[in-house]
Amino acid sequence: MSSPNPILIKLGLSDNDRVVIFHADDIGNFQGSLDAYRDLVDVGLLSSASTMVPCPWFPATAEFCRTHAGHPNLDMGVHLTLTSEWDAYRWGPVTTSDPATGLVDDEGYFHRTSAAVQQQADLQALRAELRAQIERARTAGIDITHIDSHMFTLIHPRLVDTYIDLALEFHVPPFLLRDRESAAFEYFSPAVADQLLDCVPAWEEQGLPLLDDAAVLPLNNAQDRAGQLLAKLNSLKPGITYLVVHPTKDTPGLREAVSDQDWPCRVADYEIFLDTAVRDAVRETGVHVIGWRALRELMPGRGGA
Repeated sequence: MSSPNPILIKLGLSDNDRVVIFHADDIGNFQGSLDAYRDLVDVGLLSSASTMVPCPWFPATAEFCRTHAGHPNLDMGVHLTLTSEWDAYRWGPVTTSDPATGLVDDEGYFHRTSAAVQQQADLQALRAELRAQIERARTAGIDITHIDSHMFTLIHPRLVDTYIDLALEFHVPPFLLRDRESAAFEYFSPAVADQLLDCVPAWEEQGLPLLDDAAVLPLNNAQDRAGQLLAKLNSLKPGITYLVVHPTKDTPGLREAVSDQDWPCRVADYEIFLDTAVRDAVRETGVHVIGWRALRELMPGRGGA
């Protein structure tokens, strides 16, 4: 296990505290994801979300953020998007449709897999696309609290420096992990994980607030979703954990676009975060809930180290 996260002390907590960011992913990919977030932001258990700028419901997401600016629970980042994984519903870059950039497939959309982007993307074109997504969100009136990466595409040795450079340029924290024991590293090959973890001391020296762990409620098992959530919370180690869910209202568009395993999980995530019994059970775990806004204040250029 890594040494205690120095960010805990900066947050006024102790090295042994268990901290979680309840994060709603993929806001704006469907109307149902925005509708769900509209309901849940008032409930108060969700502490973070991020929006997909290239997707059709991004403008409505930005409008919601503008009209609710100052809401104590509104914490919206940019879910930097370089992949379009489904067959019946797809999206592409905001900057280019040129195949020479390596950002699009032979249908003119983003690649379906992270590996294709990691292998083929021209780094200059990739940087321009990511910057354009961040700038579009800012121009649309979103007070960006952080950046993260759809399908973890940017958490890769070839691309991660661009990701970090943009985080430092815009003074927002990027989702990055510091603990070798994080369950999230199951998404990466051992060689990639080792290369990323070797960078942790340098990232912390730069003043980046890193997380200790990340967990995603799986999108292939909707049974006892509340039980899944509480089991993850009860197993948390000391440090800051990013707990990712995909709350979405049930709509015909959602059912048409994604698999019969996937969409019930998204709907279940919406329903459990509305459930007062779940909210009470979360509070009884003694886990501290924070959002990215607190971490943003620790970034270089915003009063951080």
